[in-house]
Amino acid sequence: MAIQNIGVVGAGTMGNGIAQVCALAGVGVVMVDISTEAVERGLKTVAGSLDRMVKKEKISEADKAAALGRIKGSTAYADLAGTDLVIEAATENEGLKLRILKEIDGIVPATTVIATNTSSISITKLAASVSSPSRFIGMHFFNPVPLMALVELIRGLQTSDETVAAVQAFATAIGKTPIAVKNSPGFVVNRILCPMINEAIFTLQEGLASAADIDEGMKLGCNHPIGPLALADLIGLDTMLAVMEVFYDGFNDPKYRPAPLLKEMVDAGYLGRKTGQGFYQY
Repeated sequence: MAIQNIGVVGAGTMGNGIAQVCALAGVGVVMVDISTEAVERGLKTVAGSLDRMVKKEKISEADKAAALGRIKGSTAYADLAGTDLVIEAATENEGLKLRILKEIDGIVPATTVIATNTSSISITKLAASVSSPSRFIGMHFFNPVPLMALVELIRGLQTSDETVAAVQAFATAIGKTPIAVKNSPGFVVNRILCPMINEAIFTLQEGLASAADIDEGMKLGCNHPIGPLALADLIGLDTMLAVMEVFYDGFNDPKYRPAPLLKEMVDAGYLGRKTGQGFYQY
C-alpha cells in the first residue's frame, strides 16, 4: 500500500506543520479546515516557515515553490476523496475528533488509511467510530512538526499489520523517525512528559521557586533544551489540562491530577503563547 496523496484536517499549528513536511517530501496534500480564513492562515504559516528555510539555505526558492504548489487548501471534505491517507489534526477534544472522523469516513473509500494526531485519546475508541477500523491508526507528530523528528505510531486493538507497515514506511519517507507504541492514555512521550510539566506547575504554585528559576533549573540540571513551564506555554495550557484530565480519568490514579494553578490559568484564558500570556508574557 503506497501512500502518495494525503489529506490533513485542521490547518492550525499541527495541521499546517504536517502539510509542510509532507509537501517538501514530494507528497500531494489537501489541507481542510472549517473556514477560508483558517485555511488561508495555515497556508500563510507554511509559506512563512518555508521562507525562513530558504534564508537559512536549507531549501531553495524552487523547493519552496514546489512545496507550496503541492498543498491545496479547502473547506470541503469532499476534496479528501482521492487521498491514500487522511490525518485528523484538530484540537485535542474527543467529541470534536469523533465528529470529524465520521465526516472523513463518509467521504473516503475503504482503502484509505485514516489517522489521528491525538496526543492522548484512545486510538481504539476513535477507531470504533469509522467503518474500517483496521485501517485506523494514531500518528502523533510533535510540535514544531518541521523540526521534530519523532512520530509515535499507535495501533488500536483493531489496527491491521498492513496499516502499521504502510504508515511506518510513509513516516520514514517524509523524513520522520517512527516508534511503535501500544494504545494507552498519553502513549509514551506525553505519558512521561506531561506529568513532569504538571509537577513543575505544582512547584510554582507552592512557591518553591519562580517560573524562570524552575525552567533554568531543569535546563541546567537535566539538560533540557527548554524549561517545563516555557514548554507548557508552547504546547498550550488548555491542551496540557486536557491531556492531564485524560490521564486522571483513564488511570483513575491521583498522581495524574491536574495542578489547580493549571486549571485556574485556563479558566482565566491564559493559555500560553497563543494568547500572549501563560507562565510568561509574549
